[in-house]
Amino acid sequence: MGRGRRRTVRALVIVGSVLAFLSVFGIWIERQALNTNDWVETSGKLLHNAKIREAVGNYLVDQLYENVNVKKELEEILPGEVSELAGPAAGGLRQVAGQGAEKVLETSTAQELWEDANRATHEQLLAVLENKKEAVETENGEVTLNLGSLLTNLASQVGIGEDLAEKLPPDAGQIHILKSDQLKTAQNIAVAVKGLALLLSILTLAAFGGAIYLSRGSRWLTVLYSGIGLIAAGFAAIVFRHVAGGIVVGQLVTNDSVKPAGEAAWSIGTSLMISIATTVIVVGVLFAAAGWLASPTGGARTTRRYMAPALRLHIAYVYTGLAILVCFYFLTGPTQGLRTFLTTLIIAGMAAFGIHELRRQTEEEFPEATYGDVFGGTRDKVVTAVKDANIPERVGEQASRLRLPEVRRPGNGVSEASTEAPTTTMPVDAEDARLQRLEKLGELREKGILTAEEFAAEKAKLLGGGPSS
Repeated sequence: MGRGRRRTVRALVIVGSVLAFLSVFGIWIERQALNTNDWVETSGKLLHNAKIREAVGNYLVDQLYENVNVKKELEEILPGEVSELAGPAAGGLRQVAGQGAEKVLETSTAQELWEDANRATHEQLLAVLENKKEAVETENGEVTLNLGSLLTNLASQVGIGEDLAEKLPPDAGQIHILKSDQLKTAQNIAVAVKGLALLLSILTLAAFGGAIYLSRGSRWLTVLYSGIGLIAAGFAAIVFRHVAGGIVVGQLVTNDSVKPAGEAAWSIGTSLMISIATTVIVVGVLFAAAGWLASPTGGARTTRRYMAPALRLHIAYVYTGLAILVCFYFLTGPTQGLRTFLTTLIIAGMAAFGIHELRRQTEEEFPEATYGDVFGGTRDKVVTAVKDANIPERVGEQASRLRLPEVRRPGNGVSEASTEAPTTTMPVDAEDARLQRLEKLGELREKGILTAEEFAAEKAKLLGGGPSS
């Protein structure tokens, strides 16, 4: 490649990595803020956290005592002169309610009420953000989280009375999420975010795809660096989430007693961000693995040789397997929206292009590769190694079978074995093994597994270790 093209490829890889980093946050905001089911699932996790339950319980108790005259309620419940103790009882009951609120919120009833309240609020929020006329007119552009049902449930559990719902004011236990003066800004942000996640995802893959297309001659290296860029983007998003959490909680939560609950809420609320960043890292690992597989390294070349028969003889099965994986991911993924469909489609197209290029490369390197050549060669190497390992034992056995010649000493007529070992030639079995290895080397050279230089070197080694002529 020329210098200008190299710079363009590098710039596209860097831009793609930055866009991947931004995509993590775009997708997280879209799914967390604009998907009701995802938000309800997250809200359920919030109430399972002990610190958040404690904060919510304290808020409900405060709302109860701010909106209801608990002392008066107790005076009506307590009989006769005992009603005079309503004041101290109300103070003691507040402590009991504070301690028992967390236990009440652990019940399945409270959990269902919490999720129902969050679902209704999120649906109301989406209706307002999408500028549906009926919703805006009904709510006057305001969105609230109504915890009145939880408040009533808490009152009945601590013994104030089940008819408390009729005495609570309409705004008791309501948390304002969106006010009317924030409506227009919120609607503009929602429109921008809804399209931003899709745009960032497509631009990320387009940048990497353009870099790979332009880097003809060294595409494996660009694919490898693209994978490294995606991995870096995923880890950067995780680090940024941790740093931003401290800043956001510190700015929004000024009460030190509530900060633990705020930190827990941030951790749970951004857990989806970790999932998205992890997906980006996994995709990056696949890119890096594909780049290594196409590289000229020895390990990659050996792997391609093993894959060559399947890519040449059964390419239809390979593409079918890719199609099955893509369908499985799309059908079992967290969302099946337009963004997921287009992103999956683009990644599948890049994978198909990669398989096509890998097939072309293996055909050039191993045009006649068959399963017999690949796995048969490995089998022959193992057999040869086993035979070579047994040669010393067989030589020892042959030597032990050699009989020493008998000699006669003049005068006594007694035959004795000579104490001197006879001079012998190399055992026949060892010579046969050497010839077999020479024949095997010739076969490997004919098949192209050994080059002429490698064959000459192995032959010299083998003949150098033989007997002198």
